[in-house]
Amino acid sequence: MSEKIIGRGTWYDKMAAKIIEREQKLDRNLDMIRTEMGLGASGLPHVGNLGDAARSYAVTLAIRGQDNNSELIAFCDDMDGLRKVPAGLPKSLEKHLGFPVTAIPDPFGCHESYGLHMSSLLLESLTKCGIEYKYMSGKDAYETGLLNEEIRTLLLNAKRVGEIVKEEVGQERYVEVLPYFPVCKNCGRIYTTKATEFLAGENKALYVCEGMEIGGRWIGGCGHKGEADVTKGEGKLSWKGEFAVRWKALDIRFEAYGKDIEDSVRINDRICREILRYEPPMHARYEMFLDKTGKKISSSVGNVLTPQVWFCYGSPQSLLLLMLKRFVGTRTLDTTDIPFYMNELDHLEDVYFGKKMVKDKRELAKLRGLYEYCWSLKSPEEPSIHVPYNLLAFLVKMAPKEHEEEFITEKLRNYGYLQKDQMFDEDLKKRVGYAFNWVRDFEEIKETAISITAEEKDALKELIEVLKVENEAEKIQNAVFNTAKKHNLQPAKFFKTLYIILIGVPRGPRLGPYILAMGKQNVINAVQKASNM
Repeated sequence: MSEKIIGRGTWYDKMAAKIIEREQKLDRNLDMIRTEMGLGASGLPHVGNLGDAARSYAVTLAIRGQDNNSELIAFCDDMDGLRKVPAGLPKSLEKHLGFPVTAIPDPFGCHESYGLHMSSLLLESLTKCGIEYKYMSGKDAYETGLLNEEIRTLLLNAKRVGEIVKEEVGQERYVEVLPYFPVCKNCGRIYTTKATEFLAGENKALYVCEGMEIGGRWIGGCGHKGEADVTKGEGKLSWKGEFAVRWKALDIRFEAYGKDIEDSVRINDRICREILRYEPPMHARYEMFLDKTGKKISSSVGNVLTPQVWFCYGSPQSLLLLMLKRFVGTRTLDTTDIPFYMNELDHLEDVYFGKKMVKDKRELAKLRGLYEYCWSLKSPEEPSIHVPYNLLAFLVKMAPKEHEEEFITEKLRNYGYLQKDQMFDEDLKKRVGYAFNWVRDFEEIKETAISITAEEKDALKELIEVLKVENEAEKIQNAVFNTAKKHNLQPAKFFKTLYIILIGVPRGPRLGPYILAMGKQNVINAVQKASNM
């Protein structure tokens, strides 16, 4: 007997079912099951930051799909201090190191603060992707007293917090000082302060502004000794406690986290249970995106791929596909991957509308569900016009500027992607725009990486020699067929290999004419790169 398909059949539906079952066992109120994502405000947001929201929102949607109310809280850590000037940003920010990001002027002059500028970039991206969220400013949460009860409990048990931190990661700092950073009332910095004592009757933390190593460099303190009212937003908790306080105060039931903060999550889980007496949310750990050199994508080192860059070359749905198709495992990523995800989204759409068949019912449900989540459950009512990304980029590159749309329309009709009288729709215009941006910024049309057998490589070498001398479309078409047969390859499979190399999908326009139109040398270069010749 086959296992029942849960919800839309995806990982997110299974996670939602586990969350609901866990909450029932804990006998907690199910009127609202909240998920959370942390929103940074200290640097340019990259696609990994959007992944926090996308995954949690998919879980939120899955919970709703199982007849429960759910909402995503986007908690912005805008009390965070600036630890390092991110690569590419003005060096003038150096003088603001250690200051809360909402106390730093916006170097671009369009927002009230540096922190608001950075967080707004990610919020705009969430909206563009159709992700609905309830925004919560950390600064506002501290200043309005939303976290007061939990902050007091933590500081009254600061010794135990320090012991938990030491037991988990060996760090002794919080055995000696409070897990709280006041904002210095003299110099305005936050991480340079050391809180030494909590006066419970006055809700005040005593501190001295001594200085601290931040981002690999020492930031000196001003020496001021003062007191901060912990109920009025005059400071913030360290990460070794703040997560737990948020979870309890906001009643969070699920939060995914990146591998890089695994220790902090483990510490906060214990603080949540042992000190705040609240069962922490269910978690799911994901790994980081790496650039093509294997380095973690990070705003501080400047290898950022931002959502805004992605939207120049691909749709919001293709970006959500990147985030949602796989939860675990490290992945390398840069802009050259965008055409692949655009084509894969088209494949999902074909499955969703029954244009491509998937026999396995579980796999079909999962792919259909993934497509729906890429659209935040607001899928189109009919499929769009699918043109392989590389093909469209090639047509944009070849089109005369004065008659671009007419040229592309004629070619797409010739290649069978448009019917005789069919014109551009809005979706196709957007795709042409993505392709135009791609050709403008990258010029080369990227060949698709593919695993090639020794027999296929030999056949491709021979085909290249034919292309060097043959100039007739029909003879090139026949040469592909005959070369496959000569090397004991199935012609259909050999054609498929060429299509994938040249346009990124397993089928396309008649190959002979297309090779001539694309330019034989361009084709030769692409084949040589793809097969490492």
